[in-house]
Amino acid sequence: MAAVEQDGMKRTLSLTGLTINAMALIAPGAFLWTTFQSQALQANGGRTTAPDMVPGLLFALLLAFLTAWSYSELSDLYPNAGAGSSYYFAEAAFLEREEAFHYRFARLARFVVGWISHLYYWIYPGIMVAFTGTLAVYILGLFGITLTTPSEMAAAVLFAAITGLIAFRGISGSTMTAIVINVVQLTALVAFSVLAIAFRFTHPELSYVHHDLASVVLPHSAMNVLFQGTIAILLLVGFESVTALGAEAVNPRRDIRRAVLLSLAIQGGFAYVLEYVSANLFVNSAVTAQVTTAGRTSTVSGYAAAAASGAPIGDMVRLIGDRMLGGTGPVLALVLAVTVLVALVGTTLACLNTGVRITYVMGRDREVPGILGLLHGRYATPHYGILALAAASAVLGAYGVLGADNLLQIILASNVGTFLVYGMTNAIVVIAFWHRAERHVLKHVVVPVLGLLANLAMLGAVVFLSLASGGSTQTDTLVAVGIVVVWVALGAGWLVANSRVSRRSLLVPGVADQRAQP
Repeated sequence: MAAVEQDGMKRTLSLTGLTINAMALIAPGAFLWTTFQSQALQANGGRTTAPDMVPGLLFALLLAFLTAWSYSELSDLYPNAGAGSSYYFAEAAFLEREEAFHYRFARLARFVVGWISHLYYWIYPGIMVAFTGTLAVYILGLFGITLTTPSEMAAAVLFAAITGLIAFRGISGSTMTAIVINVVQLTALVAFSVLAIAFRFTHPELSYVHHDLASVVLPHSAMNVLFQGTIAILLLVGFESVTALGAEAVNPRRDIRRAVLLSLAIQGGFAYVLEYVSANLFVNSAVTAQVTTAGRTSTVSGYAAAAASGAPIGDMVRLIGDRMLGGTGPVLALVLAVTVLVALVGTTLACLNTGVRITYVMGRDREVPGILGLLHGRYATPHYGILALAAASAVLGAYGVLGADNLLQIILASNVGTFLVYGMTNAIVVIAFWHRAERHVLKHVVVPVLGLLANLAMLGAVVFLSLASGGSTQTDTLVAVGIVVVWVALGAGWLVANSRVSRRSLLVPGVADQRAQP
């Protein structure tokens, strides 16, 4: 019988289970399909930044590894964090300082980190639901079926409900689903990458955007690399989710640290680099699309065609099948689209399972409504939190399928939350290790400071560069920033009101205050 954590969660996850759940969030097969158009469409000063797609990914990958190292160091230092992750780390870092003065900021620090985490953990599943709705439209379109907008919204809501019910039953069943999904998507993306490279070498007569591998991986513009990195970070988030499963890990001290780094290395360092290099090597003059500007229709190719297509990877696969594999393009596109759909199921499940954990701990600590801190009697899951998150995902997903601008707004809001949480976590490492005997300048100062600066740079790129670009991107950024500002204001109001009702001071330690007091 599985051991049960003090908070009631069952310890069932080994290193494999932890890694698989994080890998499901970093879903390369799904994101290549869903984000390639946005990356091809992104412009700087009216010119596409797409040629720097791979350098932007590599920059985001560097940022992710710096932050992953910080998460792994904190998980090793605080193996009893349970489901709290950064929320717990923030409090513990202040409570363990030698000066009593620092104890006063423990509760405030943990609340800020926990509240801001919701911008990422609760919006991100909604993005996955919106992606799924868009993909469903593409798949049905292959059969000549066109969905109306209300039908797309209904499909998104239904998908959110189904994944919520699966997550309701517990992490173990979701982990088995994630294992199958990871195998399917990794197999599919390797197959696509091999076919894309083979096409390049067997069709030299075509005009390719990149004349060689160096052109794909080396930067063309530092600013464009930064622009591409603001989207690429969406592909990589999820590695830190392992730390929120500490209460369900069989051996958290040994396995969580390894799972954080291993999941990012497999999905980010191997899978994403392979597929993005292959896809960018493939982009050529035969990839075409029709665009209408000022009433005139013209044919575009290369990145312009990818920007104009709702499924540029699907177009690439169709071209490969039609020209190299005996006219099997539509069938290959359908097969790949189905594997992407399967991957999105796993990603959404992982989002629901991990995103609700910090909410559960905050509910248990009465920092959010206490009902969110209750566990199901049979499944030992934070069931009310899962149901609330599934409902929020349905609303956000239905909003996202209404149009590209709607989707970009919630993506940007989620990314702002991501950079804030990652930046704060890097800062927490410096605080947590400052007076400890095992403090190492490189591991506990240089790396987290670089991670903090990288996250701040990306945050600045998301906000300031997008605002400066004008047009719909500027409008979408203003909406996203508005969402963040409203959420922060709601958090400040809730913290003050909740403190007054519960008669707790803002500047005192939280639930762990008895541990630190003499």
